[in-house]
Amino acid sequence: LPSVMWAQRPHLVFVTINVSDCDKPEIKVEKDSLYFKGTGGPEKKLYEVKLKFYSEIKEDTVKYAVRPRCIEFALEKVTEGPYWPRLLEDGTKQHWLKVDFSKWKDEDDSEAEGESGGDLEEMMRNMGGLGGMGGMGGMPGMGGMPGMGGMGGMPGMG
Repeated sequence: LPSVMWAQRPHLVFVTINVSDCDKPEIKVEKDSLYFKGTGGPEKKLYEVKLKFYSEIKEDTVKYAVRPRCIEFALEKVTEGPYWPRLLEDGTKQHWLKVDFSKWKDEDDSEAEGESGGDLEEMMRNMGGLGGMGGMGGMPGMGGMPGMGGMGGMPGMG
């Protein structure tokens, strides 16, 4: 199983599957589950995971991005509101599933969301949807191209 991280907002669930260099993953998102299968990592191992969600998500607004180090999903909850107590329907502790504290916001943090809400919007824009929705609105000067950082400063230039 790949390691999986998750975080949430009142209306969104983020899921990150930590498989690097994943080529053409098989991804299937349904209203109550996410299925991922793909080869990746240094050993080009086959990873497969099926997450059965605690509650339902909207299938038609699913966004995901295959990045060099991971695959990120942004899933909209069907019912906006209280935080899910956990990601999965099954309450037993899964050793491969962790909370993604870099994306996590507590329910009562919503006042601060205004300032940092931008990265979230940006992230959503940089993610393609399942139905070829990618690249709408965020095309000019694609800010978040993975792997482009650090190419500006060639070594030995100062």
